[in-house]
Amino acid sequence: MPPALTLPTFVARWRTATLTEQQGAQSHFRELCEVLGVDPPTALDQSGAAYTFEKGLTKSGGGHGRADVWKRGFFAWEYKGPGKDLDAAYTQLLQYRDDLENPPLLVVSDFNRFRVFTNFTNTAKRSYFFDLNDLLDSRPTATSARPPLDVLRALFTAPDALHPIQTTAQVTQAAAEKFALLAKKLRGRGVAPPAAAQFLMRLLFCLFAEDSALLSAGLFTRLLGQSVMRTVYFDTWLGQLFTVMATGGLFGAEEIRPFNGGLFADGTTQAFDSDDILTLMEAAKLDWASVEPSIFGTLFERGLDPTSRTRLGAHYTSRADIELIVEPVLMAPLRRDWAGIQSAALLAPPAAQADPVAARSRLAAQLTAFRQALAATRVLDPACGSGNFLYVALKALLTLEKEVIIFGVRYGLPMGEPTVRPEQLFGIEVNPYAQQLASIVVWIGYIQWMRENGFPYDPTPVLRPLTNIQPMDAILAYDSAGRPVEPPWPAADVIIGNPPFLGGNRIRKELGDTYVSALFKLYDKRVPAFADLVCYWFERARALISAGQVQRAGLLATNSIRGGVNRQVLERIKATGDIFWAQSDRDWVLDGAAVRVSMVGFDQRTVQTPILDGRTVLTINSDLTATSSDLTTAKVLSENQGISFQGPSPKAPFDIDADVAQAFLKAPLNINSKPNSDVVRPMVSAIDLAQGWRNHWTIDFGLMSVQQAAEYEAPFEYINKQVYPVRMLGSRAKYAGNWWQYGRPRVEMRKALEGLSRYIATPRHSKYRIFVWLEAQVLANDATIVFARADDYFLGILHSKYHELWALQMGTSLEDRPRYTPTTTFETFPFPWPPGTEPVEDARVQAIAGAARALVTKRDAWLHPPGATATELKTRTLTALYNTRPTWLVHLHATLDEAVAAAYGWPADLPAGEILARLLALNALRSTSSVVSQEKAR
Repeated sequence: MPPALTLPTFVARWRTATLTEQQGAQSHFRELCEVLGVDPPTALDQSGAAYTFEKGLTKSGGGHGRADVWKRGFFAWEYKGPGKDLDAAYTQLLQYRDDLENPPLLVVSDFNRFRVFTNFTNTAKRSYFFDLNDLLDSRPTATSARPPLDVLRALFTAPDALHPIQTTAQVTQAAAEKFALLAKKLRGRGVAPPAAAQFLMRLLFCLFAEDSALLSAGLFTRLLGQSVMRTVYFDTWLGQLFTVMATGGLFGAEEIRPFNGGLFADGTTQAFDSDDILTLMEAAKLDWASVEPSIFGTLFERGLDPTSRTRLGAHYTSRADIELIVEPVLMAPLRRDWAGIQSAALLAPPAAQADPVAARSRLAAQLTAFRQALAATRVLDPACGSGNFLYVALKALLTLEKEVIIFGVRYGLPMGEPTVRPEQLFGIEVNPYAQQLASIVVWIGYIQWMRENGFPYDPTPVLRPLTNIQPMDAILAYDSAGRPVEPPWPAADVIIGNPPFLGGNRIRKELGDTYVSALFKLYDKRVPAFADLVCYWFERARALISAGQVQRAGLLATNSIRGGVNRQVLERIKATGDIFWAQSDRDWVLDGAAVRVSMVGFDQRTVQTPILDGRTVLTINSDLTATSSDLTTAKVLSENQGISFQGPSPKAPFDIDADVAQAFLKAPLNINSKPNSDVVRPMVSAIDLAQGWRNHWTIDFGLMSVQQAAEYEAPFEYINKQVYPVRMLGSRAKYAGNWWQYGRPRVEMRKALEGLSRYIATPRHSKYRIFVWLEAQVLANDATIVFARADDYFLGILHSKYHELWALQMGTSLEDRPRYTPTTTFETFPFPWPPGTEPVEDARVQAIAGAARALVTKRDAWLHPPGATATELKTRTLTALYNTRPTWLVHLHATLDEAVAAAYGWPADLPAGEILARLLALNALRSTSSVVSQEKAR
């Protein structure tokens, strides 16, 4: 049935209405519902629980916090009288949208004019402005990308139809790509990096200011449009704009407010051609008011300097990851305090007190004191990059303060403005690009938040210099005498951040000998040499907490912080304080590659209920586990030493192609009557073990003298030509003494392998913990771990679930691949019998050996089936086999595990936690026995 009230009649009736808001709001809304053919609140929801007039805050003071119409999951609607300020109405909705359950759409109207604003989470904001006359036309308008009548229908029936296509992340990515292109062109013209960075940041802020109404609407875009065909004037016009923005004044006929803040200290520009201006015009089409600062900073920084921080592992951290740290480390204690104040007020509201006025005054004093505490909280990111952590922390503090303000309004207290400010954020950043950018990111984030939450932002000047972000090295400085010292960090209550991570084996290469030597000397006995670079930030934060200068810290690192020498910094944290929160092993995607990270919150033992991976636990161990069996207490067992080794590392081009190798192997005997096969060896790395041998070879003179090596004529002359020049270079000079040998030949490994016809190898880093047999002639390189044992029993123990569980818990990982090390994962592992003492003829040993032989034999049969083509063989790898894990393979491993369980004397169905507990107990027993034996030997 068509509505009784037609659209033209509705338009004519309300176009000239002069009723006040109170007189006309509900009538206007009911008639609009009738025209659209939808139910008004009273017809659909008699309780008003989900759809009602006059929805909002219930407070004794009245006045604020009321939405004229509200429909859960659809919209909040605020009316004003004809011709009234709709911006003020929108501001009111923004201030109270959280109490209105954050509806996806916000609407303001004065009967004739309508403004519809999207409020979907993490999306670019969109708005639709139209009036009653526009409803009579079925076409979009200049201020409404959809036909206005369709917009109103969507409000009531399908709000998702107005969902912006682009997320804030997508808008930000597009914006950063435009600026990366401009940065690249400036670099190509030889513009000095600091000058290019400052210029591009000025352009960035102009675009943001234009879309945020800090500059007149379209002013900057018009300047660009006028400059495309008259590029000769671009520098002049832009310089004039920058100059005016510094102090305020007229730019043409436009009044410009003073911006200052150091960003517009002068009118310096850089030359742009017409293509550059067109690129900037394309960027100007984006919604810069919706740019996400926590993303943009890093993307912009990469565009300015695409190598430096990525090389040092200072990677982009998503907003979700940042919030994961900010919430427990910075916000949780503040929220606990706030919850106490709220509870007291709710239990004894001022209106119910004998003296409501005095009670309201006491509540006001409490809220004021808490807001002052928020504004006094100092946050430091000592490796702040482009300010992402600081921005997220600022937003979290502001959002909590807004909650406090709105709470006060409910009890009749006046609406105030937030007192949390960017000035309470502090940062340290060695990269000048990022240091400058961090200030802009923080200010943009602050202005965005103020505007999006309905608080006025109209200061003079618009920006203030943010000198709290200091350009310096956070972990090493030098005093006046040239001695290395720890640089002072700004005073703070909380430390958060994602310091650069750089593996210990890369530190010297990336930072240089002089820097690393000074670093090692300065932190001697506190941070182990060649620990990951991130460990130095953990140690500095620990020391400040221990000294009572900082309350809490929350830092992100790769998950290698849990093991090896890196874990020693967490052990120091546990010794002087405690870990109260952690994410032990979290996925993290970096440029398409999977990385595993750990997040650690620590303090001076003030938190009574630690949280690990989202669960409350009794304690968090230094390896970021919560087991009662603390595996970090496991000791290296002397009985396991001298068996497992990392493979040799060449440190020069010793590897050769198969053709070269075959030529050497076919050559006649040498003058020493020996074949080249003595030194020309098949070579395997981790990828060969997992994916199949790639026919790689190497020249390996082992521990020979230069005279002995030279008697293998052709291979030696090849090395003389290819390796010798490399070894004479400065970075390789330390290997020059034995230049014909591998840089790290692993003397102990070679001695241990002497006389063995075969040995065991496993990849250092691998998705699956696989163990394989290699013939003595094959050289396993430094990407592998080798075991000087030739018996099936030993391989069976290594390939059992008992050893795999231990290795996974004791080791760390590279990206998403677990790491295996001779010391941490092998030398701590207690075998059923100490290696070398196992009773060879015992039925239990024989059962393990038989199960291991069956596993290897049938696995090899699958890898190399008769009649398979070369193409088919390429698909048959150990990785592919363990990816699919066919039933026959599961059965073989189960048989092996049962045999190993019998050797330990344990039930075969023990859960993983119990297995680890028993292995740890056996480790403790063996380590104690070893100490006693050594004491007796003395």
